Amino acid sequence: MAATRIDGKAVAARILDQVKTSAAAFRAAQGRPPGLAVVLVGEDPASQVYVRNKGREADAAGFRSEQHSLPVTTSEATLLSLVAKLNADPGIDGILVQLPLPKGIDTETVLLAIDPAKDVDGFHPVNVGLLGTGAADRALVPCTPAGAVILVESVLGPSLAGKHAVVVGRSNIVGKPVAQLLLQRDATVTIAHSRTADLPAICRMADILVAAVGRPEMIRGDWVKPGAVVIDVGINRIAAPEKGEGKTRLVGDVATEEAAVHAAAITPVPGGVGPMTIALLMANTLAAAHLRAGLPRPAFGA
Repeated sequence: MAATRIDGKAVAARILDQVKTSAAAFRAAQGRPPGLAVVLVGEDPASQVYVRNKGREADAAGFRSEQHSLPVTTSEATLLSLVAKLNADPGIDGILVQLPLPKGIDTETVLLAIDPAKDVDGFHPVNVGLLGTGAADRALVPCTPAGAVILVESVLGPSLAGKHAVVVGRSNIVGKPVAQLLLQRDATVTIAHSRTADLPAICRMADILVAAVGRPEMIRGDWVKPGAVVIDVGINRIAAPEKGEGKTRLVGDVATEEAAVHAAAITPVPGGVGPMTIALLMANTLAAAHLRAGLPRPAFGA
């Protein structure tokens, strides 16, 4: 068996096209575009790349796009003041504070300060609670989990009734929300983690295996049930001496080539879940704009 590679870039591109069309309709009806503000504190190179990519996609979608770049010496009080200003701006529908934040700024305090209706990362306890109680239609859902589940649906369809999903990882950012989303699609869900007994055996039970542990190629090929759909959320940079001294390469949490022998479909790294994260950020911003205007939120899918 040779697993089908799930093309996250292609699915993300289709979602971005849907967002662009829906944003134009929103602008025509409301007299303004959806608005996204991204806040970057410090000069972390990876964060700068992420913020630049988010701004580019927001511009392409026809959003009002703002980037606020603050020096690493910015105080927590100054950052909270900016968040309050963005909360009060009626033309801004989504606020994203790029993580990680510098030392001296409490991440939880900042995330709690964001208006839940503008929390396009989906990290505010109000949005977490809405998702956890089955009210995902009123929640802003974390982008990476939402994108991962859309990739599952691109293979298996919207109903996952009768499927057993195993999520390896219990973080608030990916593991828990992806489990909630899978439950709401009628999958039977097991959350596993580093202290799970006989983790390989648990993984072999999965019709849908989601890996989100942050450990390079931890999940081996013989952990994968024949015919499973494997979603690899991990992005890890490891040494690649075969490419030359000091060179590196990206790998996921799954040993892809080994797993592809057993799986029916698998996401590559890179090019799988990664592109979906920015696409779902744009979708979340548009959803926030609709919800704040009292309009039905648009649906986006593969």
